[in-house]
Amino acid sequence: MDYIFEKGKFTEDELEQAIIELFQQQGYTYVPGESIHRRYEDVLLTEDLRSFLVSHYNNDLSEIEIQKIINKLSLISSTPLYIGNRDSFRLVTEGFDLGRDDLSKVALHVDYIDFENPENNIFKVVNQYSVQDKCLRRPDLLVFINGIPITILEFKTATEEDTTIHNAWEQITIRYCRDIPKLMKYCFLSVISDGANNRMGSIFTPYEYYYAWNKANDKDKVSNGISSLYTIVEGAFAKERILKLLRDFVFYPDDSKKSEAIVCRYPQYFGAMKMIANVKVHMRPEGDGKGGTYFGATGCGKTYTMLFLSRLIALRDDNTFHNPTIIIIADREDLDTQTSELFVKAKKYLHEDDVRSIENRQDLHDTLNDRPSGGVYITTIQKFCESTGLLSDRSNIICISDEAHRTQTGVGAKLKKTDKGVFTTYGFGHYLRTSFPNATYCGFTGTPIDETIAVFGDVVDSYTMKESSDDGITVRIAYEPRLARVILSDEQAKEIEKYYEQCAEE
Repeated sequence: MDYIFEKGKFTEDELEQAIIELFQQQGYTYVPGESIHRRYEDVLLTEDLRSFLVSHYNNDLSEIEIQKIINKLSLISSTPLYIGNRDSFRLVTEGFDLGRDDLSKVALHVDYIDFENPENNIFKVVNQYSVQDKCLRRPDLLVFINGIPITILEFKTATEEDTTIHNAWEQITIRYCRDIPKLMKYCFLSVISDGANNRMGSIFTPYEYYYAWNKANDKDKVSNGISSLYTIVEGAFAKERILKLLRDFVFYPDDSKKSEAIVCRYPQYFGAMKMIANVKVHMRPEGDGKGGTYFGATGCGKTYTMLFLSRLIALRDDNTFHNPTIIIIADREDLDTQTSELFVKAKKYLHEDDVRSIENRQDLHDTLNDRPSGGVYITTIQKFCESTGLLSDRSNIICISDEAHRTQTGVGAKLKKTDKGVFTTYGFGHYLRTSFPNATYCGFTGTPIDETIAVFGDVVDSYTMKESSDDGITVRIAYEPRLARVILSDEQAKEIEKYYEQCAEE
């Protein structure tokens, strides 16, 4: 790739041209914005959308029906912007049922994107695309799929001290959202770049939560700096990858007090994809029920990874899972509450109305005893005990354990000696597996131990503290070693030693 440097500087225009070339290498068609004959008020590339619909539905749509499909998308209100963006996203990614003009025909489910066959879609990258709304604005670069501008990219040069990617973030999230909401209601992803710093989020993501996509494929080493320019295009925008991201890895909560759209980070994407592949291999009755262990650093977003994995299990392979029941298991009330708050707001995302926290042991029994299928439930492992007994012997139950290095691993028997004799005791993990003997179990942990691997299976994917720290996701931990000065008299030392001896005997 040939770059031209003017007076030793890497200009915005050169960066833009370099990124366009990277998109072309991924099979995108490049079109200069000025060459497209359209009114500035028209945002969609309607000819591309029309062409996709005609091809995808084999000319079975009338001209009136095609116009209805286009209008369904174009007439979504951009005020308020968050609602318009969320509604556009759900329409584009899930489609809708179209009543036919010919009443003798059954309703047709219409998709705006063919997610199963990337080659059937029209991918374009367009620069300097002027849009007239409240003001006339011209974003640096837009990514179109079937005429829909699903991603906006804004660039700043890294050689100017008074401009940074924070200025690019402000340009998108403040100026463009304010001045051209007609365009922004379709922009589900947002990229800010100066060549060396390349980050992605949604148009509602706070600046500190824009993150780099530092791996193109799961076996790559993490790349930073200029290399992350290649990995964000190849890793997030390769045709098959961008369709997967849009379909399953962008989350709009059902009910949020703030404008919020969660875009997955690369470790969450690779972790969820590798976990579901492993679950399929080990799922009972053919497999051993050990769905695998995910090792993720503290604070790296494991709960969101569990949410993404749950959607994949619930929606993406019905021939394998057959409308599964998903049970999220925590070992502390605070984790149970935190997980419940996230999952309960994800009913539309999971396509499941019955998503809730299990309140107590009676609720556990009433809800899951012989349940035929479906449902997503969050509970603490302490609710499983000897009296719980068998709840279901179905094999399409997936249990996802958080903090799978503590109470979740107690599946074997232990001998306990008391004044009344010697007794055999069991851990909570044993009673859980007694309740669901044919379920498949996945473990998420920041501290994998031998017991974790033995119970849940080998580590399927990992995201270490160093990787998380290098990516700016987990705050770096610094230790300052020093000796604490302790002054004890001989008498105090003897008292302490006597206390420890007593403890040892007891």
